Amino acid sequence: MAKLPATIFVCQNCGSQSRKWLGQCPDCEEWNTLVEERFRAAPQTKGAGNFSSQFSTSPIAYDTIESQDDARTSTGIDEMDRVLGGGIVAGSLVLIGGAPGIGKSTIVIQMADKLGQNGIKVLYVSGEESERQIKCVASVSELPQKTSFCCLKQICNLYSPRPPR
Repeated sequence: MAKLPATIFVCQNCGSQSRKWLGQCPDCEEWNTLVEERFRAAPQTKGAGNFSSQFSTSPIAYDTIESQDDARTSTGIDEMDRVLGGGIVAGSLVLIGGAPGIGKSTIVIQMADKLGQNGIKVLYVSGEESERQIKCVASVSELPQKTSFCCLKQICNLYSPRPPR
C-alpha cells in the first residue's frame, strides 16, 4: 500500500491537487496558485464498495422511455426561451455558466424581472455574489426591485441542522 503524503498542494483557482509544488497549475494553467495544505484522507465507509455497486438500476433502451411534453413558461426574453427549448419547465433547475463579465447575472436578473412582472414568484440564489453585488447589477440594468435575492450562504444557514434547545 502506498504511503499517504503529509501535505499536498492545492490550486486556489481550480482545486487541482499535486504531491509537489508547481509554478503553474497543470489543469487551469494559472501561475503561483498552488498552496500547501495538510492532507486529509477521505474516510472509508465500511462495506461501501465502489460507486456502481451502490445503485441497482440497469440500462434502459431509449425507445422504451416514455416521453412527455412539459408545460413551459416564457422567460420574457425570446433568445433565452429559444435556448431553453421554449421556456422554463416548472420544477427544473437551469445552470448558467460562462466567463466572468459576459452578463450571466444581468440576463438572469432581467429574466427574473420579466417573470415577476407576469406574476410568477422568483427567488434568485447566488453562489458567488453578495446581495449588494446583485443589487448593483440590477440597478445598472434599471430594473424594479420586485424579486427576492439571497446568497447560497444564507440558504445553507437556514437549512443547516441546529442543535436542540
